[in-house]
Amino acid sequence: MLQVTARRMTLSAPSPPQLQLTVWPAVRRPGAPVRGLVTRGRLVRRLTEARELPLIVLAAPAGYGKTTTLLEWAQHDPRPFVWLALEHAHDDPERMNAALAVVTAAVCRRSDASVVVVDDAHVLRSPAAIEAFTAFTEHPPRDAQVVVASRGEPPLPIGRLRAHRQMLELGARDFVMTRSEAAELLALAGVVLDDPQVDALVARTEGWPVGLYLAALSLREQSMPAVAAAGFGGDDRIVCDYVADAVLADLDDGDVDFLLRTAVLERLSGDLCDAVLAARGTAARLRRLARANVLLVPLDRTDDWYRYHAMLAQALRAELRRREPELARELHRRASGWHARHGEVESAIRHAVEAADTQLAGDLLWANALRYVAEGRTAEVGRWLRAFTHEQTARTPHLALVAAIGHLAAGRRDLAEHWTERAVAAISADPSPATPSLEAGVAVLRAAIARDGVERMRDDATRARALEPEDSPWRSLACHLEGTARHLLGEREPAGSLLREGSRRGLIAAPAVNAMCLAQLALLAREAGERHDGFELAGRARALVERMRLSGEPTALVLAVSALAKAERRQLDAARADAVAASRLLEQSIEVAPWYEAEVCLVLARAMVALGDIAGARTLLDNAGAALRAAPDAAVLVRWLGEAREEIDAYASRTGASPASLTTAELRVLPLLPTHLSFREMGSRLDISPNTVKSQAQAVYRKLDASSRSEAVARAQELGLLNGEAAA
Repeated sequence: MLQVTARRMTLSAPSPPQLQLTVWPAVRRPGAPVRGLVTRGRLVRRLTEARELPLIVLAAPAGYGKTTTLLEWAQHDPRPFVWLALEHAHDDPERMNAALAVVTAAVCRRSDASVVVVDDAHVLRSPAAIEAFTAFTEHPPRDAQVVVASRGEPPLPIGRLRAHRQMLELGARDFVMTRSEAAELLALAGVVLDDPQVDALVARTEGWPVGLYLAALSLREQSMPAVAAAGFGGDDRIVCDYVADAVLADLDDGDVDFLLRTAVLERLSGDLCDAVLAARGTAARLRRLARANVLLVPLDRTDDWYRYHAMLAQALRAELRRREPELARELHRRASGWHARHGEVESAIRHAVEAADTQLAGDLLWANALRYVAEGRTAEVGRWLRAFTHEQTARTPHLALVAAIGHLAAGRRDLAEHWTERAVAAISADPSPATPSLEAGVAVLRAAIARDGVERMRDDATRARALEPEDSPWRSLACHLEGTARHLLGEREPAGSLLREGSRRGLIAAPAVNAMCLAQLALLAREAGERHDGFELAGRARALVERMRLSGEPTALVLAVSALAKAERRQLDAARADAVAASRLLEQSIEVAPWYEAEVCLVLARAMVALGDIAGARTLLDNAGAALRAAPDAAVLVRWLGEAREEIDAYASRTGASPASLTTAELRVLPLLPTHLSFREMGSRLDISPNTVKSQAQAVYRKLDASSRSEAVARAQELGLLNGEAAA
């Protein structure tokens, strides 16, 4: 801690009024917020380097260490400092002129250059006092450098001074503490944190020096400071007290009310504040408060958007909750409405949750739940839902439906069914008629759960599609479910039409549904013998998963279809990777619809056959058969299961050799055998020697019980290892 002895000289102005002015050659002014605990060498260097400029301006909100920095500079600068600390009384022009006269006299008595510090310039409001102050800074005493410290932009011709480069300007960003400075401050206070904890505290306080100082004071009283640091914020009592004393005390009641009531907002604009406060003309107040540096941070250069410093916002919100909890909820409700009208869905939901408005939150969440689930944001949805009790969720139909879709996306079918039925109970308990949206929501979830078989799944999806309005994102899911059900029931034409509609509708609103529709269409095309169309559709579905970073159980079928298409095109490594990913997703699901499990297993089994893994294919077929016992009306899947088993059994009766015995290297050579490429040309394409190609080809002949290249190709086609098309 700095220890400095100072020599002081007091000068008096003519009476009245009286003025006391402090002059010192090198002194630390007592009472600064951080009290010299941490040196600000980087700032002192900038001030020292600017000694030739006529004016230096330090403009930052309370608690940024302006005065402390100047005191440290005064200790290092050999020039005498004349320090005038303004008070509200100096807003009187007579007192202001008298003070400036004393300053001028004090400077003129000295023969050497001096520094005149005018502290707390933000107290000046009257035009006459400001005029006197401006004249003094523009025409200072001889050889005097003027330094102005203010919480807001001082009443000076700043624009002209900037343009002519006649000043050094230090703002709040310059005074923000670095991590090393923060660590030093904490250590001096006896608080020891590791580097990540210090970084987190600096981020939470936004480097606000007094915020970090108050954190040090608070944490050193804790038995476990590292744990307490994780929860320290603007709502800590010590911060709230500081904000009340140092920030709000200088504002009028109207400004204080404005700050308290708009602190519920993450970003502020005039239009948004007007809506939340049910007022008009708040944009002008915002601009004025921003220039007054009341910890209000501009977000653009057009004075349109602002935000509060994080710690100030927390302190204000805590005070608002204490004073007017019901008003806080109403303000959040109004903010939710404004954001919803402007298409800012996440902010609208957050404010609805903060307002504890179950109906509003439920409506917003249900309208967007499909997109969130498709984007893999079920954890975020769950976090919003946890703001409400189970009873509140169960009493609010749309919230219950959101809970159901979240569990369904995670493969928790029983919980999805539980919350769907809770939604039904809540609708029945409401004396007003159920809206089509609610009825459609129940129907689409029952179709997705498919507890009563594929025919009931089709009927529920048909009802949901009929009830949903044209612009509803849920129509895409209803089309997908109905189209898939009709495909599995053997209704091919309507299935294709519905799946194409679902794909089109899900293009923007529900990319995961779009991908699932494309995968199902790929299976339809493959079944119709349109192999190239099937490959193209499977590729589009897989690319969509990659591009949109889709995840979760619904993408298992997309990956399985992709694995089959790639295996049939002899893209073996990529096929295996997709097959493994699809299997892993299916295994991670606690419970999925039986038809879905069966379909994924059957598609993967076909892929395994194409990859030469007959044992793996048999296991998948057994799993598919077990799942189909709970969905016996899925006629197409039952047929696929029978056909796959017959093919594998027929293969086993024809030969004792197993395609599974082919190595990866041999499987790479196999698709080149139907071509007219020589072994040398094959080696060039595969980047191996001709002799290696010859050895691998002969191994293929032997394992397939073939005596020639053409016979090996024919045997591979019989076994499904080649699709009958020559490799390109």
